[in-house]
This record gives sequence, C-alpha cells and structure tokens, in this order.
Amino acid sequence: MNEASATPDMANKSVTKAIRLLRELAARPRTGATVSALAKAAGISRPTAFRLLHSLEKNGFVDRVDNNYILGWELARLGRLADPYQGLVARAQPLLQELADQLNESVTLSVPDSKDGLDLVAEATGSHVVGFRAHQMVGQHWPLHASSTGKVLLADMPLDKVTALLPEKLEAYASRTITDRGTLLKELTQVREQGFAIIDNELEEELLSLSRPVRDSSGNLVAILTVNGPRYRFGRDRIPEALQQMQSIADRLADVFWQDMATD
Repeated sequence: MNEASATPDMANKSVTKAIRLLRELAARPRTGATVSALAKAAGISRPTAFRLLHSLEKNGFVDRVDNNYILGWELARLGRLADPYQGLVARAQPLLQELADQLNESVTLSVPDSKDGLDLVAEATGSHVVGFRAHQMVGQHWPLHASSTGKVLLADMPLDKVTALLPEKLEAYASRTITDRGTLLKELTQVREQGFAIIDNELEEELLSLSRPVRDSSGNLVAILTVNGPRYRFGRDRIPEALQQMQSIADRLADVFWQDMATD
C-alpha cells in the first residue's frame, strides 16, 4: 500500500457539498436557481443546501435575487486572480515528459477556451529537439483547419458551428493545407470516426503532427494531446506506435485531472 492510499480521507463534507452547489449555479449563470432546485441537482437535503447557501451568501460567493441564487461578486473577484491552468499543468507535466521521452519528439497539451479556440498550456520535449527553449510554444495559437489540435476540436463541434466558424475558402499555410471547407468537413468525419487527427505538410513544410482527444468520464472533450516532429524523423510509419502510447497517456491524464471532480 502506498502513502497516498494509506492517507485517511481528509475532505470536509460540508465544503464538498458547497462546491457542488457552486458548480450547479455555474451551469445556470444567467437564470440562477432556487434552493429546492439546487438541493435536488446536488443530491443534498434542502435544509443543508439552505444553510450552505446562507453562508456562501454572507461571504459574497453567491447572491440572491428574489428566490433565486446566482454566483456572487466575491467568487468573480477571486476567479480573476486565479491562473486557470497552473494546477493542471503541474499534474500534466510529468506525463507529457514521459511521452516526449518515449517518442523523442515534442509533446503539447491544449485545452478548449470559451471562444471556440484552444489554449496551449503545457509542453515537453525529447532529446532529439535541438536548441529547444523552455515554454517556446506555450501560449501560441494556430489556425484550426491547419493544425491537428484544431481538427480534433472542430470534429467535436456540431456541423453548423463549424460552418459558422470557417469560411468556404480557407487560408493556405503550406503545400498540403486543406483550403476547401467541404474537403475539410469530410476529413473531420474521419477524425471523428478514428479518434485522432493528423497534419502532414499543412501548417509548415516537413512538419507532421498527431493529436488525440482527452475526454472526461462523460465523453466530453477536456484537452488535446499532440505530438509534433519533422517528417524525416517522425514519419507516417511511426503513427501506429505513437497513437498507442498517446492513448495510454491520454487515459492517465483524464484520470489525474478529473478524479477529484468525479468523486465530489
């Protein structure tokens, strides 16, 4: 038995229930909800929900408008001060480095943002990458239609949303960039079916990039794991091996990131 499994459960049950209520309110940011509706959704008794909401209201974490509760000003203030990715990156980094060492290529992790785009939040590199600067790619953005991460994100969207986001004529970045929206939509169907996306001479010449989704227990897309390398070294013959190793890391990332949420 390891140290973690031997440690008693130190979670405070009242705090856990209060977090459930806040998450339920976050799902109703405009309308809010009554105490009865929140109690039912969170799976706790109405008296307990009322006591917790009263305490949260006193501290500014929720507000009450008539009979409905909404998220409060203090929660918004604290949210503006928080780095949304710091904890996630700390947990993800060892797994990204493990994959980068296995494949000897660069590995990145991206998460969907609130504007139908992606934030590249973490990276690691193998020994083959010469002259690599730490955090060289973190924070950068690439076109959705010409990146493997973007293709995974687009494949997860409804068709009408993709057509609203992308023009019929797409910008070319390299010799094999898909520039016709209809052609891209056909490839997105394939991405959806096979569970991964590839770009090959589409963003930069001689760059091959491979992406797999990271999903939570409900199947929702929560992150995208990507391997990048030059075609002379990371060619198509390495794709089957890379996909297998990526899936193992993606499964472990999902466990690490979302186990706390699943046990609330």
